[in-house]
Amino acid sequence: MKSNNSVFYYFVLFIFLPLISVGQGVNKDYFRSPVKPGGRNYLSGNFSELRPNHFHTGLDYKFGGQEGEPIYAAADGWVHRIKISSFGYGNVIYLKHPSGHITLYGHLRNFNPKLAAYIRTKMYEAKANDLEVYPEPGELPVKKGEQIANGGNTGSSGGPHLHFEIRDSLDRAMDPLLFGFPEILDNTAPTPQKIAIVPLHIDSRVNGKFQRLEVTPVASGSSYKIPTTIQITGKVGIEIQSFDQLDGASNRNGFPTFELTDETGLVFKQVVDIVDFNYTRQFLLYTHQNRFSKLYAQPNLKFDFISPKSPEAGHLELEPGKKKTYKLALRDAYENERKIEFSLQGQDLERNVNDGGAPSRATVSYLGNILKIKAPITPNGGLAKFFVGAHAFEMLPAYQDSQSRTYLWDMDFGIPEEIDICSEVVILNIKSRIPAGKEHLFADSKVQIRFEEQTILDDLFLRINHKGASSNPQLEINDGNEYLWNAMDILWDVTGFPGNKETYKVYQVYGNGGKSFVGGTWEGNSIRFKTRNFGTFVLAQETVKPSVSPVRVNSSELRFIIKDNLSGIQSFEATVNGKWVLMRYEHKQAVIWSEKLDDQPFKGPVILKVTDQAGNVTEWKGTL
Repeated sequence: MKSNNSVFYYFVLFIFLPLISVGQGVNKDYFRSPVKPGGRNYLSGNFSELRPNHFHTGLDYKFGGQEGEPIYAAADGWVHRIKISSFGYGNVIYLKHPSGHITLYGHLRNFNPKLAAYIRTKMYEAKANDLEVYPEPGELPVKKGEQIANGGNTGSSGGPHLHFEIRDSLDRAMDPLLFGFPEILDNTAPTPQKIAIVPLHIDSRVNGKFQRLEVTPVASGSSYKIPTTIQITGKVGIEIQSFDQLDGASNRNGFPTFELTDETGLVFKQVVDIVDFNYTRQFLLYTHQNRFSKLYAQPNLKFDFISPKSPEAGHLELEPGKKKTYKLALRDAYENERKIEFSLQGQDLERNVNDGGAPSRATVSYLGNILKIKAPITPNGGLAKFFVGAHAFEMLPAYQDSQSRTYLWDMDFGIPEEIDICSEVVILNIKSRIPAGKEHLFADSKVQIRFEEQTILDDLFLRINHKGASSNPQLEINDGNEYLWNAMDILWDVTGFPGNKETYKVYQVYGNGGKSFVGGTWEGNSIRFKTRNFGTFVLAQETVKPSVSPVRVNSSELRFIIKDNLSGIQSFEATVNGKWVLMRYEHKQAVIWSEKLDDQPFKGPVILKVTDQAGNVTEWKGTL
C-alpha cells in the first residue's frame, strides 16, 4: 500500500506531465542554492568547461578544503537515483522535481540519516559494496532547502567539493548558472589565450602553407585583436583557446557562447547550454587536444549547439585580394562579453613559399584525411610517385622554396603503400580507412579489429605496428592523441608467446613506462580485449597478490588498507561469523571500512578477501 506522501507525489507528477512532456525551460526562481543558500559561494569549475576528454556538465562548489559542508535540496521533489561508488561521482543523489528537472549532488561524504539507512539496507539485501538504486517516485520525498547530505571527496574527486547538475527530463545537462544563483558572482568577461587558423581542404592555405597557425591576441583597451592580417587560400576554420574567471576565484573556468561576425552579420555561433550524455565523447572531435574549441561545422560532429545549421558553417573563404575583418565575441553565462578582432585576406594558391629550414629526411604528418610530406630539396628532382594499389600517380610538390618541398595527398582518394620522392622512399604504416558511422572489420595476419557503428568519432586512417619478439609482443594502434567514441573489439594473435595464458593479460603502456590494466580473454593463441584508447599494448602478468593491512579490527569496526601494485583492486568481501559485512572503499586513500546494519557488536571469525584485476586473491583472517 502506498503512503500518503507517495500518493501526493504521484498526484503532483500527474499534474505536471503536460509541462514535462514539452521539455524544461529556465526558471530563475525555481531552484535554491544547494550550498550556503543566501550566502556567498565560489566555484572551482562550471558548465561547459573543457576537461580532459569531456565537457564539465555542472558546477563545482568549493568548501575551503574541508569536508562536511551541508548540502541542501535545490527544490521540492523525490529521490530519483541514489548511488554508492568508489569512482565517478562517488556517493551521489539524483532528485526528480515536479517540473521534470533532475538535480544531481555528487562526491558526497555522507547522506542524511534517512537516506543513509535506506541505501545501507539495500546494500545488505544485495550484498554489494557498491550499489545504485532507483526508488519509486514519492518513496523518498524531499523539500526545498532540506539537508540531504554533507559534502565530501568521494569518487573521482581531486578535493572536497560538491558537483551539482541540473538536467532536463531527457537527462540532458543544462547550464545551472542560467537558473540564477545570486550566491555566485561574475563581473569579468572571458579572456582569450590563442586563436588558431586551420586549413579545411587540401587546397587550403594559411599564410601560403598547409599548416595550423596559432596566434596570440593582444589587448586593445577592453578588447583584443590580432595585429597582423593573415593570408588564406581556400576554406579555413577558426579555433580558440580561452577561459573565464568568476569573482573572487583564481580558477580558469569555461563559458557557453562564441559568436563570430563580419560586416554582413552572423557567420557562426555556438552556445553550449545543454549537453546530451549520449554524445559527451563527441567533445574529442569538437576540440583540438582538449584545449581549443573548433568554431566550424564538421561532417561527423553530433553536437547540436552550433548555428547556422549548415555543413559549412564557420568555413571561411575569401577571393584573392579581398580583405575582411571579423569579430569574435566570447560571452559567459552572466552576459559578460569580450571581443577579438582579426583580419583575413584572400590569396592565390602559390607554388613558391618560404617554409623555413628543411628537415634532414622526409617528415610525415597528418591533418585529418590529408597526408603531408616535407622533404629537403634534392638534385634528383622533385617529381614524386604515389603508389596506390596497382596505380602510380606522379605529383609535383604542392609548394617549395630553396631548401624544402612539401607534398600533399588526399587519403580519401586512396592510401599510398609507398611514396618515391626521388631522395628516398617513404613507407606508410596506414593499413585501412575506417569510415565513421558504419560497422567495419579490419584484419591482417596478427590482429582483427571490429569497429561498431559508434566506435569512431570521424573517418579513421588506421595505423598498426607489430613490434617485439614472440616472447614480448607489442601492438601499436595509432597514438594517444587520437580518440575513439566507444570501445573497439580486438583479437590479437600472439602465436609463439610462451607465457602462462592463465596469468597474462593485456596492458596499455604509456610514454613514461607506466602500465594500465586492460584485461582480455584467451581464445587459443589469441587474446580478445576491448579498449576505448589508442596506443601501445603489451602482455604482462601480475603475480603479486594485493596487500591487506589491518588498521582497526574490533567489535565496533573493521578498517583496512588495501593496495595492489599493478592491475588494481577489482573487488573485496568481508564476513564476520559467516555473515556478510558492508565495506566502504575510498580508493584515493586505499582504505576500506565497515558499516553495520544494526548495533550488534562484531564477534567471531573475521575473513576479508581482496581480489585484483588479474585474479590474484589475498585472504586476511582474524577472530573477535
